[in-house]
Amino acid sequence: MTPTAPTTDAERASLRILQVIEPSGGGSGRHFLDLCHGLMQRGHHVEAVYSPVRAEKSFVRELKAMGLPDVHKVAMRRAPGRSDLAAHRALRAIISRGRFDIIHGHSSKAGALTRLRLPGRHAQRVYTPHAFRTMDPTLSAGARRLYGSIESFLGRYLTDHLICVSEDEYRHALSLGIPEARLSVIVNGAAQPVKDMAATVRASFGIAPDTFVFGAIGRLSHQKAPERMIEAFRLAAAKVPGAHLIMIGSGELETPVRAAIAASGLQSRIHLTSAFTGPQAVSAFDCLVMPSRYEAMSYVMLEAAAVAKPIVSTDVGGATTAIEHGVTGFIVPNDGDTAKLAAAMIEVAEPATFARLKEGAERARSRFSLDTMIDRTEALYKRLVAR
Repeated sequence: MTPTAPTTDAERASLRILQVIEPSGGGSGRHFLDLCHGLMQRGHHVEAVYSPVRAEKSFVRELKAMGLPDVHKVAMRRAPGRSDLAAHRALRAIISRGRFDIIHGHSSKAGALTRLRLPGRHAQRVYTPHAFRTMDPTLSAGARRLYGSIESFLGRYLTDHLICVSEDEYRHALSLGIPEARLSVIVNGAAQPVKDMAATVRASFGIAPDTFVFGAIGRLSHQKAPERMIEAFRLAAAKVPGAHLIMIGSGELETPVRAAIAASGLQSRIHLTSAFTGPQAVSAFDCLVMPSRYEAMSYVMLEAAAVAKPIVSTDVGGATTAIEHGVTGFIVPNDGDTAKLAAAMIEVAEPATFARLKEGAERARSRFSLDTMIDRTEALYKRLVAR
């Protein structure tokens, strides 16, 4: 038996950790809250910095209700500008007072401001992009070069470690020239729903318990491609009699999306709502469908995987991480062909296929637990401090 290495002081002791984020919505906000709470529960001193500029009220309420030793408010804006100077000064003051072991920036702006530093005591600087800006296929060539050069410089020279949330993001980081030794993949984790809301969600739309339900969760935006979802369901509906589609979300495309639902002739079988959150609604689905144009690692996929739901997704970032093609779901080409998406949906709904995929999803569900994500992040922090 190989002898166990002695536990170091750094591994035994609790850490002083500063978590910093600029946006508060979506997966990055959920990840931030989960990480703050989980690390505090494990005995670490965790302080948080958020920006009020784009902060969602629910995010701020949950953050402040955690009982962290301190929650700081620093105005950070997504776009580069003169306000960055004041934000950097405010962050530097918080960092100098806190004598932190780990400073972890989330998203591009917080990640940049927390890594730019003056000489002095060094705390380990960790960065999670939650999707590099350069992963956006709609970004112009000039913007791609600008953001790519910034990420490359910071990643090479000012980052102690960079956490990618999917293998796709990891490969993208390597393409930017960020050293492999400074990269890790730690997939986001999703908590189990506090309460199974399946019956409540289905009853609110008059859907019977034995009806096959496809579900989609996401902002009604160009990225999430809700129009693809409606068209794919329209094509699949004839082959899956009685199936329903529940779409959870709101956003700038809500008016055209509602018009597309009306034009589909399936108003009684397509239900669009923002009355439920994704974690509340996902248990009501038989299959999650992700028609997105691009992602890094969608929390929606993880939430579905955590409750063992088969998934059909376009081939976007994180799909191969959350889905084992043919075992827990299907990945279809991201070429805009909704017929391919519909064909996969039809196949999932076939009873024998659904039973097989459901069994595979049950076996894989522990890979996406919240505890696993926090375990791996905590272990990384301790290695960095010990080093």
